[in-house]
Amino acid sequence: MKIVGCDFHPSWQQVAVFDPETGEIAELKLVNGDGEAERFYRELEAPALVGIEACGNSQWFIELVEQLGHVIWVGDAAKIRASYVRRQKTDWRDAGHILKLLMENRFPRLWTPTAEQRDLRQLLIHRHKLVEIRTRVKNGLQHLALNRGIQKHSRLWSVRGRAYIEKLPLEGWTARRREDLLRLLASWMRRQLARRKITRRRGC
Repeated sequence: MKIVGCDFHPSWQQVAVFDPETGEIAELKLVNGDGEAERFYRELEAPALVGIEACGNSQWFIELVEQLGHVIWVGDAAKIRASYVRRQKTDWRDAGHILKLLMENRFPRLWTPTAEQRDLRQLLIHRHKLVEIRTRVKNGLQHLALNRGIQKHSRLWSVRGRAYIEKLPLEGWTARRREDLLRLLASWMRRQLARRKITRRRGC
């Protein structure tokens, strides 16, 4: 099994590849955007062991390597950097250091979620962001009402409360802001109602 130490960056990656048959180590710089990196891993004899530091924007790469039949380990970036003997860092040295940790069985491997778990995380993040948007929309409408002397708090979201907001004598960009916020709120409420109907049909 070949072992690959990979210093991953969003647009490119530096790799150090150990071939156990020859004992040789090859160093390469691969560009991600033009397909060079993907071609390299497709041509790499499977299964190979690939190690990278935990970093952002690498999900596509992890999934690609797994789909091609390789094994990929994600390491604790802080522990990898703490294990450096030299202070000076370069990309080729980073890849070589990751390779060395893999070969010496000292790679600080992290637990990684499955594809299904990653997908569920995206759902949770998406819903959390939607709730944040709804909160901002409601806060904006509350401030518009308060600035016109209307203090209804949670009652502002009833049919009568929204009617008060719609009838407020506003001009210019303030009126435009009200229209946009009400449109966003109505869209959110339709989405929420549709989600409840789907949940009821599933018997949840």
